[in-house]
Amino acid sequence: MNFRTFVGCLVAGVLAAGGAMAQQAQPIVIKFSHVVAPNTPKGKAAEMFKKLAEERTGGKVKVEVYPNSQLYKDKEEMEALQLGAVQMLAPSLAKFGPLGVKEFEVFDLPYIFPSKDVLRSVTEGPVGQDLLKKLEKKGIRGLAYWDNGFKILSANKPIKAPEDLKGLKLRIQSSKVLDAQMRALGALPQSMAFSEVYQALQTGVVDGTENPPSNMFTQKMHEVQKHATLTNHGYLGYAVIVNKKFWDGLPADIRAVLEGAMNESTRFANAIAQTENDDSLAAMKASGKTDFYAPSDAEVLAWRKALLPVHKEMEGRVGKETIEAVYKEAAKLGFKN
Repeated sequence: MNFRTFVGCLVAGVLAAGGAMAQQAQPIVIKFSHVVAPNTPKGKAAEMFKKLAEERTGGKVKVEVYPNSQLYKDKEEMEALQLGAVQMLAPSLAKFGPLGVKEFEVFDLPYIFPSKDVLRSVTEGPVGQDLLKKLEKKGIRGLAYWDNGFKILSANKPIKAPEDLKGLKLRIQSSKVLDAQMRALGALPQSMAFSEVYQALQTGVVDGTENPPSNMFTQKMHEVQKHATLTNHGYLGYAVIVNKKFWDGLPADIRAVLEGAMNESTRFANAIAQTENDDSLAAMKASGKTDFYAPSDAEVLAWRKALLPVHKEMEGRVGKETIEAVYKEAAKLGFKN
């Protein structure tokens, strides 16, 4: 090898090494898209995950959080995840039925969870973990369940009893169970993206909706809804999910750190959810823009009587075994459906 060739090889080697080092220094980017406001339980938990992931990987991972449907609306984000356009989502549990994993719609059944303890025994136990595993055939890895809370009903007329909803157009997420729930109350279910709800309420396209207080408050729905009833009839929660191919392709040490960050973020999310809903409800009451009605025990029984038949009606869709598995978790804690 002559001197010129030697120098050329040396320079090429240095450039190649420098290029490899530069390439190695590029952080792994996780685009985390969601449809709610940053100051909701989900929004705050997403920011917590970003903070922990970036700190604990020493900057090897960068988490870009996109709230309020900045990138994708409800129906678009799942396809974006499967295509790899985003890496992480935290969709509401109702989103998995339309995806083809109908067992997740057990979470939409009215009055299926008599307490938060029952809910937690489902999400943290075999029932919830088996449901997450069913997502893998869709190219999705389920990482965790995040709470929001129990839903209340709102409308522009007083709603003290199930019959008060008859003929009203109520916005729902795309869910056959929620559709059946509203029809059981005599209402007309209207499926639409979360980002479109405020305007639909404001313009009268729909008459009312259902939400946990934190979603209602952060989207300012109380400004366009004169009445709300604290039915706590259904649960709204989320599953944090990632593109399976992306997740499986991460270096094992990085993935382990991210799993730890997700576990801590999940504890944070579930701890703040009730407080956020309580604070949101108090703020809406203080605004004086919405009249909140607390049903009596007898009135709650009337709501339950109107809605519990939906469980039987949806057995063929959700799966009788899945519904009964939730009943068994409730029975362990002393509750009967």
